[in-house]
Amino acid sequence: MSADWYPGIKAFCSHWRHAPMLQQTLDTLEQEFADDNDACIDAAKAIVECACQVIIKNLDDPANPIKDWQDSPIRGTHPSFNNWVSAAVRLLEISDRRDDPFNKVLSQHFNLTDALGNFRNLAGPISHGKEGFAQKLSTHHRRAALLAADAIVTFLHEAYLEHEPDPIVSLEPYERFEASNEVIDGHAGIRGETDEDGIFRIFVRLPKTDPAQKGFEEIELAAEPSRSLFAIDREAYKLVLNACIDASALAQPKTEDEELA
Repeated sequence: MSADWYPGIKAFCSHWRHAPMLQQTLDTLEQEFADDNDACIDAAKAIVECACQVIIKNLDDPANPIKDWQDSPIRGTHPSFNNWVSAAVRLLEISDRRDDPFNKVLSQHFNLTDALGNFRNLAGPISHGKEGFAQKLSTHHRRAALLAADAIVTFLHEAYLEHEPDPIVSLEPYERFEASNEVIDGHAGIRGETDEDGIFRIFVRLPKTDPAQKGFEEIELAAEPSRSLFAIDREAYKLVLNACIDASALAQPKTEDEELA
C-alpha cells in the first residue's frame, strides 16, 4: 500500500501541523495503513471529522455560532459524522442555490461520506469492537475507504484555503496572513518606549486616510517586557531571562561570611 493514496489528508495535516490531536490521528492512520490493518479506516474517518471541526472552529462566528442555528446540522448533543461534514460545507458557503450545478458535486461528496461511514461500520475494530474471529477487509476495501476520506478532506481543505480567515478568532499562524501582513507593514509604523513602571509600550502609527489630516493617529499596546518577549521571540525570552538571573544574583547584598571570604 502507498501513502500516495491519501495526498489530500497529508496536505491538510501539514497545513495544521500545530494541531496535536490531528497529528496523533495521522500517525495512527499511517501506522495502521502501513500494517494493512482495518483500523486505518477508523483513523481515516477520524481525520475527516477532525478536519470538519478545525474548519468550523476557524470560520464560525462567535456571535452566532452554527451550533445555535435553528437548522444547524450540529445542534444536537452528539452530532453524527455526516452532520460534521454538512456543517463544514455550510460554513464554507460552497453553494447556496438549489439550482447550482455544483450541488451535484456536493452530493457525490456526501455519497463518499456515507460510503466511508459504511466501511467504518464493517471494519471499525477501534470504534465498535468486533468479534475476535471476524475476517479482515481486503486491501481493496481499505484502499477504497482511504480514497473516499482523502477526497472529502481535499475538497474541504481546498475550499477552506479560498477563504481569508478572521485574525481575531483564527487558529492559523502568522504566516497564513501573508497578504494582510504586507499591507500593514507597507503602511503602518511602530515605535516603543518604557514607562516609569517598567511597562513596555508599543505605539502603532496608522496611515493617513484623509489628506487634510494633521499628524498621525496611534494605537497603544502596553505589555511587560516578559510578555512581549514571550509572544514574539522565545529564544530572546530565554536569553534575557538568563541575563536577568545573573544580574539579580549580583544585586543581592552579600552576607557577612561572603564579605570575609
